[in-house]
Amino acid sequence: MQTITVTAGVIVNDNKVLIARRSPKENFAGGWEFPGGKLEQGETEQECLARELREELAIDVEVGDLCERVFYDYGTFQVNLLAYYCTIVGGTLSMTVHDNYKWVEIDRLLEYNLLPADIPIARKLMERYEAHKSVARG
Repeated sequence: MQTITVTAGVIVNDNKVLIARRSPKENFAGGWEFPGGKLEQGETEQECLARELREELAIDVEVGDLCERVFYDYGTFQVNLLAYYCTIVGGTLSMTVHDNYKWVEIDRLLEYNLLPADIPIARKLMERYEAHKSVARG
């Protein structure tokens, strides 16, 4: 079975995170995801993510730390999904592959029809956000 390595951007702004919905022309149409794309030969994961977000959302990002790594079996292929925290440093959000995007409150992420491989990333982000809120409340 083929394994595809994919990167995803976790772009957080205050208590919200950016997710994008796959267009009707794409596989998994209508599913929400953390935007990103397939790793190409010869590029690092960080280079891939910066390129994909530039191509898909017309934004430039600074790629930070790894958020989560997910291995998911879709039946006909496996995905090795690497999600990195990112900060937008330029550009204006516009879509080329997706048909919608939203800034979603982190604690409401699971209310969206996230793609299966993206759910563990959402859970990790929610756990981290809850822990941060608990510390802040002190």
